[in-house]
Amino acid sequence: MVDPDCRVVSLVAVNGSQFDTQADKNLFYWFFEKRTTSQLPTGKPQLKAGNEETPLIVWLTGGPGCSSSLALLSENGPCSPTADGAASQVNQYSWTESAHVLWLDQPADVGYSYGQGNDSNEEMISEDAYYFLQAFFKSEEGAKYKDAPLHIVGESYGGHYAPAIAHRILRGNNDLKEKPNPNLDTLNLKGLAVGNGLTDPETQYKYYAEMAYDKAKVIDKGAYDKMNEATTKCTDKIAECNKDDDDSFACQSAFLTCNIGLMSPYRATGMNPYDYSKKCGSEPLCYDFSSVETFMNSDATKEALHVKDRNPTWQTCNMEVNGNFHVDWMKNFAPKVADLLDAGVPALIYAGDLDFVCNYLGNRAWTLNLDWKHKAEFNAAEEHDWNNQAGLARTANGLTFLQVYDAGHMVPSDQPAHALDMITQHLSGRAF
Repeated sequence: MVDPDCRVVSLVAVNGSQFDTQADKNLFYWFFEKRTTSQLPTGKPQLKAGNEETPLIVWLTGGPGCSSSLALLSENGPCSPTADGAASQVNQYSWTESAHVLWLDQPADVGYSYGQGNDSNEEMISEDAYYFLQAFFKSEEGAKYKDAPLHIVGESYGGHYAPAIAHRILRGNNDLKEKPNPNLDTLNLKGLAVGNGLTDPETQYKYYAEMAYDKAKVIDKGAYDKMNEATTKCTDKIAECNKDDDDSFACQSAFLTCNIGLMSPYRATGMNPYDYSKKCGSEPLCYDFSSVETFMNSDATKEALHVKDRNPTWQTCNMEVNGNFHVDWMKNFAPKVADLLDAGVPALIYAGDLDFVCNYLGNRAWTLNLDWKHKAEFNAAEEHDWNNQAGLARTANGLTFLQVYDAGHMVPSDQPAHALDMITQHLSGRAF
């Protein structure tokens, strides 16, 4: 049985080749409208998204190669599997309390998406997603949401995905102003958010040693010193990678040098890199997602999701797809965030402070380093308490950095109530 809250239209869609994108790809998505009746516990009022039209979130799980359905069912969707994976149960803190949400499995060959799985960089990713959205808003299901305020939200490697896709939408909108195209629509882009993301690797990798030694306290002084030595080699190679878009050797070398030198010492401790307060339960993800896998691979779920005829095996992450992005891994997507901010698109960068792999120190640092027209005002803004000691925020002129206390890599899973407050505040445009 599938809980009624999960029995919604979820289709294998969209053949983007009709819009002359680079390949025939069909991207699977789950779409849920904003709840009309609050599912929050008694005494907790339903959170509102403001007086404007209900916003639409497009959620992108990272990896790269991990399914957004995993986040839906274990983080911020309206339902989650029961322990045995045989049924689903209501998530009281779903982000559908405040918005329509579309969880997109991309690129092709992730989750139940399929087609020519040739994506290996964000130029390809952003093209796929742009034409997917064009097709979604032209579909019978999606047409009525075309004018909804659109927010692109990514987690983890979504720190690459979300800025690239939002930037592609911005560029598409600008192109249509100069040269209208009857086959394409202007998309109502209103916001960007990234949670525990990898966005500016050269800046972020500088903070692995400090995070492991001073914050997580899981390595000794000797390992800390070795990590500091590795940091210089690592960041030099990342800089080299970003000098030339076509230097795949430098980028692959940076990936290997940095992850061997800075991730391996942490992995050797046996602690969870996504939450340093916990042991790593099982590799490679350190969490038990067996109930999600059972639920997603059941015949009843496949039939409800219109994927039974294809009958693929759903997996949390496709590691072959992951490998395709190792050259792309060290590319810097902070400049795209700057372009979006300068164009008036607000951005929320948030990070649970127990995460090591995309830690809050590195994320805070790249927001402070970001070159945009209000850099001085942002850097001068004071950090202040958020949500009654749930976090620490810095905000100015559309950019917010939020450290979320006592949360790991997956903030909506670890702090669901605060995560819902956070995204609601961002969507409604209220100051942090």
